[in-house]
Amino acid sequence: MLIEGEAKAGKDLEGNTDQAVEANSVTDKAMRRIRGLFASGVTVATTAHAGRLHGLTVSAFSAVSLDPPLVLVCVGNEATAQEIITASGIFAVNILSDEQEFLSERFAARAPIVNEKFEGVPYHIAATGAPILEESIAWYDCRLAATYASGDHVIFVGKVAAVGFGDESRRPLLYFANRYAGLEE
Repeated sequence: MLIEGEAKAGKDLEGNTDQAVEANSVTDKAMRRIRGLFASGVTVATTAHAGRLHGLTVSAFSAVSLDPPLVLVCVGNEATAQEIITASGIFAVNILSDEQEFLSERFAARAPIVNEKFEGVPYHIAATGAPILEESIAWYDCRLAATYASGDHVIFVGKVAAVGFGDESRRPLLYFANRYAGLEE
C-alpha cells in the first residue's frame, strides 16, 4: 500500500508494511486519483442573472445543516458560474437520475453545450429564479449565504429557500473512478 503525505512507514494491523512519502510530494495526480475513488451523486448547479441562465455539473455537493437549512457546492476558479452565482446571489442544486447522464455531459461541456437560454433543457422556476431542471430526482433552490475561497475552488453555501421532489423511484446518477456508475439493488 502506498501512502502519500506526512505518514511515516510502518505496519498496519495485518502486519503489511506501508511505503510513505513526504507531504510535499502529494501530487495533483494522486489527489485526482483518490478523489475519483469516492463515489458521488451527480448534480447540476444552476443560476440566473441579468436574463442569462447558467449551469454546470457538480459532484462536490453536500448538505450542511438542517437548522438553518444549508447546502454547499464547490465551483472551480476557472468556471464562469462563479461570477454568475456571486452576482445573482442564487443557485439551485438539481440531483440527477441515471436517465440524465446526457444532461450531465451537456452541463460539463462534453456534449452539445447548453446555451444561456437553456434551449432543449426543460426547466421551471421556484422561489429564487434559478432554473430547476425537470425530471431531476430532487432539488434545492438557494439564496447565497456565504462564499469561501479555498485553493482552486470557491465554496458557495446556500440557504435553502425551497425544495422539490421528482420521481423518487428513479435511481440516482453516480460517478465513480472517472465514469458514470449505476446503483444496484
